[in-house]
Amino acid sequence: MKLRFTKMHGIGNDYIYFSTFDQTIEDPEALSKKLSDRRFGIGGDGIILVCPSEIADAKMRIFNEDGSEAKMCGNGIRCVAKFVYDKGVVPADKTTVAIDTLSGVKTIDLTVENGRAVSAKVDMGAAILKPADIPMDAAGDIVVNQPLTVDGSVYMVTAVSMGNPHCVTFVDDVDSLDLAKIGPGFENHPAFPDRVNTEFVKVIDDHTLRMRVWERGSGETWACGTGACATVVAACLNGFCKKGEDITVHLRGGDLVIRYTDETVVMTGPAQTVFEGEVEI
Repeated sequence: MKLRFTKMHGIGNDYIYFSTFDQTIEDPEALSKKLSDRRFGIGGDGIILVCPSEIADAKMRIFNEDGSEAKMCGNGIRCVAKFVYDKGVVPADKTTVAIDTLSGVKTIDLTVENGRAVSAKVDMGAAILKPADIPMDAAGDIVVNQPLTVDGSVYMVTAVSMGNPHCVTFVDDVDSLDLAKIGPGFENHPAFPDRVNTEFVKVIDDHTLRMRVWERGSGETWACGTGACATVVAACLNGFCKKGEDITVHLRGGDLVIRYTDETVVMTGPAQTVFEGEVEI
């Protein structure tokens, strides 16, 4: 059986996209594990299915490199919005699209050039701070700059959910960190029953942050949209940045611009198609 796919990325956070409008994907968990391998597969941080939806223009399902299903992906949803626009799933004059996710329906405003979507602004919804809803096993109504012992070392962390759980810690130097060594201890920490994505962040100034991310199920990735959103929320809660202002987050794959308000978090960034093809399963 052959499946048609599109390889896309949002600032280096790359996935293999399959439309289920015109083909059937069986066992996406196994498919993601097989095709995400960068030596023996197509290569990517996972696969994303673009599916019909009764309540939105399309539905997005995300499967990590290890086959686990995720609820939300900020870089992925920008690419899904580009996918449905470029493929004609929505009319050419419709530059605001709605995408159904396991974290709810998200609204995306597209920037179009020469008939193709090139970037997207996503209303990510309100940040979730209550530990039980993240979920995190912690006392109190909010976890901001609280100590967490990971593999014998104490980190000051802030916990945020953007539809998926995040643990943000601010450091003096992100570039020298050995995330392959540090990341798994955070991801599988008993305080996070559903595992957790972890952001290691250096504050450059009150409008600029530098971030590296360890994603649950994928390891270190070049970018994480929900992680950038969680990072800006955490930076505001810790007094490094201010609500209602555009904050630039530098990631390994490029930059995202995030604005955090009491009502929502808005993320703006590029979406790119790399190539298309067929793969025999």
